[in-house]
Amino acid sequence: MPAFSTQRPVAFTAAQMYALVADIAHYPEFLPLCTGLTITSRSPVSDGEELVARMSVGYKSLAESFTTRVHAQPASKIVDVSYVDGPFKRLENRWRFIDKPDGGSVVDFHIDYEFKSPMLAILVGGMFEQAFRKFAEAFEDRARHVYGAPKAGV
Repeated sequence: MPAFSTQRPVAFTAAQMYALVADIAHYPEFLPLCTGLTITSRSPVSDGEELVARMSVGYKSLAESFTTRVHAQPASKIVDVSYVDGPFKRLENRWRFIDKPDGGSVVDFHIDYEFKSPMLAILVGGMFEQAFRKFAEAFEDRARHVYGAPKAGV
């Protein structure tokens, strides 16, 4: 079963990075392969907010949409995503944001997925890890755009 994990040190705070990832409505503005996103429901939960969203992704002639449930937990700076509907058999991912004592933070990202179609798994599977790396870079670029250049030495 394919999975990908990364821990990426960034010059921005955990709260800043959490805010960017939890703000899923803006993903089409900066996230590679994301061609559209619709939030179909939003509700408060005891530790934050739960959203259901349908994301459209595309690359060359491939285009798919899928629905996920996003559980954003601001106090713990965690965003959990679980699969609802689309081309996957399974899709779960977790973002955690941890402040570093010397400044900046660590973005901890994990995704575990499996496509329903073996053909789609072959076509897209190989590029998934590269896409996840580009996603991490895209969030860091977005942080620079939203928050400005980080302080020197961080």
